[in-house]
Amino acid sequence: MPFQDNKTTDDSDKSPIKKLPNPIDRHVGSRVRMRRVLVGLSQEKLGEALGLTFQQVQKYEKGTNRIGASRLQQMSRILGVPVEYFFDGAPQFAQRELVTGLEDQGDTAYVADFLATNEGIQLNRAFLRIRDPKLRRKVVELVSAIAGEDIPTE
Repeated sequence: MPFQDNKTTDDSDKSPIKKLPNPIDRHVGSRVRMRRVLVGLSQEKLGEALGLTFQQVQKYEKGTNRIGASRLQQMSRILGVPVEYFFDGAPQFAQRELVTGLEDQGDTAYVADFLATNEGIQLNRAFLRIRDPKLRRKVVELVSAIAGEDIPTE
């Protein structure tokens, strides 16, 4: 009898399926990160204030671990914002999405995701310091040209 290999070519049944973070948990975490960076706190300092490790703060910010209500209240006090702040701009689900789990990709979550990055925060801060509206428009045109997009003129 020839040697039979019990391995299958499809390895999908051997590796556990990695569960993706819930979009709302990701959004809340990104808002925590954005606010933390805006007030100048490190993950380590926020963790200390919460009695956690910086790794746990990282998991909250990525949406990997869900933030409980009491913890979110504690974060809101430390970061100086109301609890509702963390939900501003959160993904909204239609009834069919709740049933099927399908999400409309036409939303603007990418804006919040970008603004939660260091680059997004730095760019936003610098842009807001430009007082001249014409110069601000020129900056938008420059960035759009670098990105290779045509932007409509007003």
